[in-house]
Amino acid sequence: MSIRLIAGLGNPGLEYQHTRHNAGFWLVDELARSHARGSLSRESRFNALAAKTMIAGQEVWLLEPQTFMNRSGQSVGALARFYKIAPDEILVVHDELDLAPGIAKIKKGGSSGGHNGLKDITAALGTQDYWRLRIGIGHPRELNLQQAVVDFVLHRPRREEQLLIEEAVAKSLDTVPLLCEGKFEAAMMRLHTTK
Repeated sequence: MSIRLIAGLGNPGLEYQHTRHNAGFWLVDELARSHARGSLSRESRFNALAAKTMIAGQEVWLLEPQTFMNRSGQSVGALARFYKIAPDEILVVHDELDLAPGIAKIKKGGSSGGHNGLKDITAALGTQDYWRLRIGIGHPRELNLQQAVVDFVLHRPRREEQLLIEEAVAKSLDTVPLLCEGKFEAAMMRLHTTK
């Protein structure tokens, strides 16, 4: 078993491009730059931007749903069904309120934790049993901000947070080849071990 589909979550459109909720797009954009000749193509049948590429000798789909976040499952489910990709071969990359900026964690399964993109993907796949790469964006309460969560995720991170999130994305990118080879324990150890 290895990862055959990497779906980054975010909201389409320039007004959302730099918001915290688009951390999943940021990672997939970097993968596209380094593995898919720099770009994703519009795939109307999946309502997404997508590219098929090779990572660590494995054929992998990169996907950015072009629905809004709370309908991400439409794209992920459609591509997974079309190419017969099992839930445990899917990695969903998303922003995570419960992790501080600069932290990223890999896990398989579990609840959506209130994340509407994950809720919709779980509904579309009929299971929670898929992999998640959680990019920490922090919680407004932990960052001493008087901001509602919905407002927080739809705004740009402060400069110091942005730099930490970019570090977490860079560390996460190092684990992707291991995930694509099915070396999940090694990937988790590499990402979860702080130096």
